[in-house]
Amino acid sequence: MNIDMKSKLIKLSVLSLSLLSLWGCEKGDPNSAQNMGSILGGNNEQNDQFTPVVKGVDINFPADHQAHPSFRHEWWYLTANLTDENGNELGVQWTQFRFAAAPEDNAEQTKQLKQTAWQSQQIYMAHSAITTKDKHYADEKWSRDQAELAGVSASPFRVYLDDWQWNSSTNDLFPATLNANSEQFGYSLTLTSDAPYQKQGEQGYSTKSSDGKVASYYYSQPFIDVSGNVTIDGVTHKVSGKGWIDREWSSQFLLDSQQGWDWFALRLNDETSLVVFQLRNSTTGEASYASARLMQQDGSGIAISQQDITLTAVKQTVIDGRDYPTEWQVLIPSQQIELTVSALNPKAKMPLSVPYWEGPITIEGTHYGTGYMELTGY
Repeated sequence: MNIDMKSKLIKLSVLSLSLLSLWGCEKGDPNSAQNMGSILGGNNEQNDQFTPVVKGVDINFPADHQAHPSFRHEWWYLTANLTDENGNELGVQWTQFRFAAAPEDNAEQTKQLKQTAWQSQQIYMAHSAITTKDKHYADEKWSRDQAELAGVSASPFRVYLDDWQWNSSTNDLFPATLNANSEQFGYSLTLTSDAPYQKQGEQGYSTKSSDGKVASYYYSQPFIDVSGNVTIDGVTHKVSGKGWIDREWSSQFLLDSQQGWDWFALRLNDETSLVVFQLRNSTTGEASYASARLMQQDGSGIAISQQDITLTAVKQTVIDGRDYPTEWQVLIPSQQIELTVSALNPKAKMPLSVPYWEGPITIEGTHYGTGYMELTGY
């Protein structure tokens, strides 16, 4: 490794610690995992200086595949349920987050941040993981927004952090390749889709609390064909299956009274998918808001209100002294949906700077299929 690369890695390490300090939660602090509101919302005097999420704003493609730096938080988030050449099931996850360290119109701080080419108020963090029935590997990378290291570009579309990269051949998300490599695992995948994008909530305006005080812009593509290779402990396997990408951006995802969420991406059959999530109260741990959307491959969909949704944890898994609900019942009587969703690997905790549970699931009941589950704030 040359001196210049070592210098860059040292700068990235310092950056990681600086961002954790900005969030007020350091790696290894057991209390930091309990309240996601401290990271993605809460009472912060800078919140009002970022662009708010409001109803009636059109989400346009391909323009909104790009970054939205005037908003505080954003992510590009892909999960995939795959099968290898031996019929073994596994899951792949890749997420690139963007965080604004300061509002764009903060002239003094912007001036300070732009004193060198390596300084920016936009910070990127990427997570990647592979999960099998008996293994779960995860890793993360950080960088400032800097053209040589991390960012988002338009023609062709690209999201990247170092060698973890989503590269499209057009200005749309697809067709694309996704590559990420870490010490214990890696993947090189081809992604294709010709299904219309699904705008969540009210035409992309996704409420995140019962009082409507927080929301995000949110769209999905739950019908992605995936093929390629994954490498686990030095052994490479050919894989194929189905993927799902979520895109969200906001300046406040959660209230400070919300500790985290339970999110499910459920593939009910080849033509039908269901996204359902709930937010939990930081004091009681009980659900304070829920939402869902039943989606068809032709682009049609049905928004489902929280009154029609019942999510019940039925099995817990203890990981590092914390309980994670790794089996659930999902009931939506208005759509004749009654499901049990179970983790392929109940131990799939992401042991990263902000720990959470993320992994593939199996679906049984009125429908049979696969999907993904994310649990934060436990």
